[in-house]
Amino acid sequence: MVAMYKEGYSTSEIGKAANVTPRYVRTILHANDVSLRPRGSWKRKYTLNEDYFKTWSNNMAYILGFFAADGNLPKDNQTVSFSQKDPDILEKIKKEINSNQPLYQNAKTGVYVLNLNSKILKHDLMELHGFRPNKSAVLEFPEIPEPYLHHFIRGYFDGDGYVNYEQFEVVFVGGSIAFMERLRKILTKQNLNTTIRYYSNYTRVYLRGRKTIKLFAEWIYRREGEIFLQRKFQVFSNEYKHSSVLQDRIKKNTKQAVKKRKQLFLDKYQQSNNLEQACHYTRIVKATYYNWLKSDSIFRNKIQEIKSKNNFLKEDIVYYRIYILNNS
Repeated sequence: MVAMYKEGYSTSEIGKAANVTPRYVRTILHANDVSLRPRGSWKRKYTLNEDYFKTWSNNMAYILGFFAADGNLPKDNQTVSFSQKDPDILEKIKKEINSNQPLYQNAKTGVYVLNLNSKILKHDLMELHGFRPNKSAVLEFPEIPEPYLHHFIRGYFDGDGYVNYEQFEVVFVGGSIAFMERLRKILTKQNLNTTIRYYSNYTRVYLRGRKTIKLFAEWIYRREGEIFLQRKFQVFSNEYKHSSVLQDRIKKNTKQAVKKRKQLFLDKYQQSNNLEQACHYTRIVKATYYNWLKSDSIFRNKIQEIKSKNNFLKEDIVYYRIYILNNS
């Protein structure tokens, strides 16, 4: 407690981190002969862009969405608070808002908290964007300009959403029915397969299906260089890598299958010296044979070796031309 206070934390922040009251913190500080700062002076120690929420940008929309999920406006002081178990995303938010306010970690829950002390920030979140103290159950979906909508959704997803690729689903969680119903309408408008379920204390919106979550990821991450939660982005990235590997494997298996079928055709053609029988045995049509003959020089050379006379190959070419004319 003494070390945190000397680093600039307030008694309220220290109390939250230690799960004790600010009064108890002050008692500990007095017991350790620590001189207390004038009440309220600590709030001016750290800098930030107090007008940040006045101007729309991609990252502002993201932070607004993240705040809708993991933010808080205390009733009793002029503070804007963000909470997350991943400190990296809070550091990115700090940097974006030009703040040097240190994070603190709640000793009981392990959650990291970023407190931005600004009357202006709090006012703008309430008056410009409609947020209220203790917003969980009464949160309204803010009016987001269309170009910034997917950034806001990405922010909310990073705060109160998760992806499960084993079941091919993305899930959003929220305490406000009105907010979640509006969220579902927006996602449905993006041609995503959505469902909604109501529980006693919260509501969930589901995106289901491999195609749907792929489209969702492409929508919210379509601009590089923006803020996002790395561990959630990585889940989508792993799926893309998996899909790429899967497609390469399919192509490889297809090539091997065609190679085997060609060899089977050659074996049967050598035995029968009959095009019809070889096609029937290997379950291909004549057009496939002619395509192999035209595009695969190795196959064509092996056919030449099988044939006892060159005019047989010429005969195949004639048949090929007749086949094309009859089917054109």
